[in-house]
Amino acid sequence: MRVDTEDLYKHRSIQFCRFHHDPDQAGSAADWLRHVVGIQTVECQSPQALVVVYDLRRVTLESIEHALSELGYHLDNSLMSKLKRALVYYTEETQRENLAIHPEAQAIQQDVFINRYEHLAHGCRDPQPEYWREYQ
Repeated sequence: MRVDTEDLYKHRSIQFCRFHHDPDQAGSAADWLRHVVGIQTVECQSPQALVVVYDLRRVTLESIEHALSELGYHLDNSLMSKLKRALVYYTEETQRENLAIHPEAQAIQQDVFINRYEHLAHGCRDPQPEYWREYQ
C-alpha cells in the first residue's frame, strides 16, 4: 500500500479553555511544543487557540493533548470540541494501524515527553536521595 507523505502530516487546531490563570495558554503551550520531536510547526491563532502540524508516524493529537493536560493546560471541553477530538483520535489510530505503526513508536514518544517534563521546574520532586527510596 502506497501512502502519500502529505497524508502523514496532520494540521490540527487545539483549543484551550478561556477560564485559566494563564491568559495566554496557547503561547506558552506553543513554546513547549516547538521542542517536541515530530512536531513540525506551531502557530498561535489567539490566546486560546493554536495550530499544530505534526508527523503522524511520531506523534498523535491524543498524545499531544494528553501531555498538555499533564502539564496543567486546560483544553476546551465543550461538546463540539469533544466530538471533534474523538473523531480525530479514532481516525489517527486507524491510520496508524493501517500503516503498521506499533506502540513501540509510542513508547519513544512518551520518553520525549517524560524527558521534557523532568527538566521543567515544578514541585513534583522527591527530595530523598535515590538510594533511600528503596527502603520503606
